[in-house]
Amino acid sequence: METPKMPLLGRTLYEIQQIVQQLGMPRFAAKQIASWIYEKKVNSIDEMTNLSLRYREWLHDKYEIGASRPVEAQCSVDGTVKYLFRTIGGNFIETVYIPEEDRATLCVSSQVGCKMDCLFCMTGKQGHAADLTTNQIINQIYSVPERDKLTNVVFMGMGEPMDNLDNVLKALEILTSEYGYKWSPKRITVSSVGLKKGIERFLKESTCHLAISLHTPFPAQRRKLMPVEKIFSIVDLVETLRKYDFSHQRRLSFEYIVFRNLNDSLIYAKELVRLLHGLECRVNLIRFHTVPGVLLEGASMDAIVAFRDYLTKHGVFATIRTSRGEDIFAACGMLSTAEKQKLKKL
Repeated sequence: METPKMPLLGRTLYEIQQIVQQLGMPRFAAKQIASWIYEKKVNSIDEMTNLSLRYREWLHDKYEIGASRPVEAQCSVDGTVKYLFRTIGGNFIETVYIPEEDRATLCVSSQVGCKMDCLFCMTGKQGHAADLTTNQIINQIYSVPERDKLTNVVFMGMGEPMDNLDNVLKALEILTSEYGYKWSPKRITVSSVGLKKGIERFLKESTCHLAISLHTPFPAQRRKLMPVEKIFSIVDLVETLRKYDFSHQRRLSFEYIVFRNLNDSLIYAKELVRLLHGLECRVNLIRFHTVPGVLLEGASMDAIVAFRDYLTKHGVFATIRTSRGEDIFAACGMLSTAEKQKLKKL
């Protein structure tokens, strides 16, 4: 049986240098290989024409580009496209392309499912099956048809990025390095439910934007919505975040899904102002999208607008996020491949 070839896509320059050294190729070949993959986006090693035929044959023996196209696409009435990718091991992940007038955002996944089990999230109800490799993370960006239109990437798809931080950080390096995509860190936002140690490491090793899933300023209520609160207090996390400078290039935001008769009154807005007072940040208000089996409802737009206006009036910059892709289950909290996993087992 033929030994499977290993992917080059998703390798950092250091890792490519190690490969080049092991194969006996000159050191400068590593930058050439990285350029062919991340800048020219080739489909095969044969296209790397500034490498000698012998060197390409050496690479061919053990390696391949390692890109895989989505196996399914669903288009929303609003132009949002949800892509389904099959990963090694037969698992599936979802990736969402969100076009707007002046930007094109790709929402990528970092895990198959999620361990965090937030009450309102379909991904959490799926459970956790696997962490994505750096190859599988970068492949989402490399292989969508709209890859050359992208202006922004958000790690807000399936999974908790801070729970797969080694691979996420490597992906961020590739996206922002001169040898890679050469993107500004300002084009990338990484979201977390609040894993404090992971967030501290992320803030030390990356300069990309950070978004924290908050959803209520009251810890007792947050424990019911988000089990992570039992281990990592949002109050403690906010105090930790005060130690960092978010007044320049890097942006800190808090995601706040607004539920009817649960966290939509101005009592919550007032407590949120108290919690975030003096912290350079913004709050993104998100309408709840109905999830099967969850007895929660989205707040009215009037309530969301009043909530935003209160925050803004009291010094907390707030925006209302436009809902996209709800009709194809591509909106916030709606990603899940649980049904695909069941079909795989049949």
